[in-house]
Amino acid sequence: MFKKYLILICAATSFASCSFLDLEEDTNMQKEEAYGYFDNIKRLATYVYTFLPQDFGVIGNATRDAATDNAIYTWENSKVYDIYNDVWNPNNPIDDSFNLYTGIRSANSFLENFSLKDLERFKWEDNYKENVKQAEMLVHEVRALRAFYYLELAKRYGGIPLLTRTYTDGEINSVEKSSFSSIIEFIVSECDAVIPELPVSHKEFYNETGRVTRGMAMAVKSRALLYAASKLHNPGNNKDLWKKAAVAAYDIIKSNNYSLPIIDQDPLYHANGGNEVLKSSQLIFERRNGDSNTFESNNLPIGFEAANSGNTPTQNLVDAFEMADGTAFDWANDAHTTNPYANRDPRFYRNIVYNGSTLMNIKIETFEGGKNAYPIVGATRTGYYLKKYINESVSLSPTQPVRKPHHFIIFRYAEILLNYAEAMTEWQGADYVDADLQLSARQALNLVRQAAKMPNIVDSGTDFMKRLRNERRVELAFEDHRFWDIRRWMIGEVVKDIYGVKVQRIGGADIYTRVKIQERIWKEKMYLYPIPMQETYKNPNLGQNPEW
Repeated sequence: MFKKYLILICAATSFASCSFLDLEEDTNMQKEEAYGYFDNIKRLATYVYTFLPQDFGVIGNATRDAATDNAIYTWENSKVYDIYNDVWNPNNPIDDSFNLYTGIRSANSFLENFSLKDLERFKWEDNYKENVKQAEMLVHEVRALRAFYYLELAKRYGGIPLLTRTYTDGEINSVEKSSFSSIIEFIVSECDAVIPELPVSHKEFYNETGRVTRGMAMAVKSRALLYAASKLHNPGNNKDLWKKAAVAAYDIIKSNNYSLPIIDQDPLYHANGGNEVLKSSQLIFERRNGDSNTFESNNLPIGFEAANSGNTPTQNLVDAFEMADGTAFDWANDAHTTNPYANRDPRFYRNIVYNGSTLMNIKIETFEGGKNAYPIVGATRTGYYLKKYINESVSLSPTQPVRKPHHFIIFRYAEILLNYAEAMTEWQGADYVDADLQLSARQALNLVRQAAKMPNIVDSGTDFMKRLRNERRVELAFEDHRFWDIRRWMIGEVVKDIYGVKVQRIGGADIYTRVKIQERIWKEKMYLYPIPMQETYKNPNLGQNPEW
């Protein structure tokens, strides 16, 4: 990864505490100094990277999947329960996403103030031409990051202010909101501008990795157009929007820069979790992190030394994993319920820790009275623990802790194939191809399934779309997709009834019973975030989202 710089541009006030409505940040350097040295320019651009999301959408230590039907968070003092209990409101926002405007402001400042003229005094240095090329590349990287941050804001709030420059004190607290569609248009135009300029691979330009590439900008465009075509933002089902989403995804597919390894050969599913994802041929972009065991501390099962449980998969999600032959798991089938974890989709075993499975060479006991189960305080309520992205080589030992780099995927190729499959299906159906789009939705979907060693889907019509959505759910579980998919598809009611499994050991045999463990509140207003009250106080032009 590129070097971690101390952010010399910071003054005494932390950026994290700033509102986007504040003026441009103070610095310890004059503009001439900040933009007059290659190293300082690189530091300024690197700071824009620090706003990339990690931990898959943390809300009070819970992943955002714990606010969906995929998981619950064990500890009820987590802020994620504010959503469940309907105390989420403008005065009580669930995350600090408006802080992304600080990243956008820093990007705008960089783009306004960067000038090669300020660097010409170094033209006699041997590495001047190389430094100029890298400085010019930083401009493209910052624009791509800014586009991504706007997507992160728009998917939360819908219409938001579109700020493409820095603002004076008199201007900033009276900016108007732009429509969601206008934000998407800006994102697409920015991506289109930088895609030809960015390297396909880090090896083509930098000796560093972890930076924005062409694929990252293309993936931002793909996701933005998919969201724009979805029901929440396209209630009239304008088919042209689906076509645009399909074309954007296909542009990545036909580039042949990424591939899907077979599941047991994909480093993404390696036992060393987030440390190995960088080696995956399907990785497009990620948030880099240093050595840590925090993710493991927050998610390893109770009963493991210093572990805190945390994000626990639901039976709702477990039931979404098909049998290995592609048929649905069925609680009315005695053969299924007697041994519910046999012969399942291979991804099940790489996502879920279940009764009788092994993690870190320890056999898991989630039957009542087991070493990882009720009545132990903090034990899973669902009967499951999280396995995906757990690094089994770390240690939580207070005396001899072991920490490893833990990186978090933002874009990968499987998402792009699923984006394409959905957009093509909505536009023209499961089997449509033409001279420009030579892969059908069915073929794209089945590429994902083949990599998972699952049989092809042959369903048609609404059954095909149902299978496609389920495929997206299991393939991208715990990667901060389900929360947003529920909203863009407008299927919020699925979060109401949450199930787990009750495991009883009777006479040496384990008996499994599906049980409801949680009833949640869902209201239509939750399709969008409320705009934080402190922001509307500063700028009444922001208004408020419906029903908040």
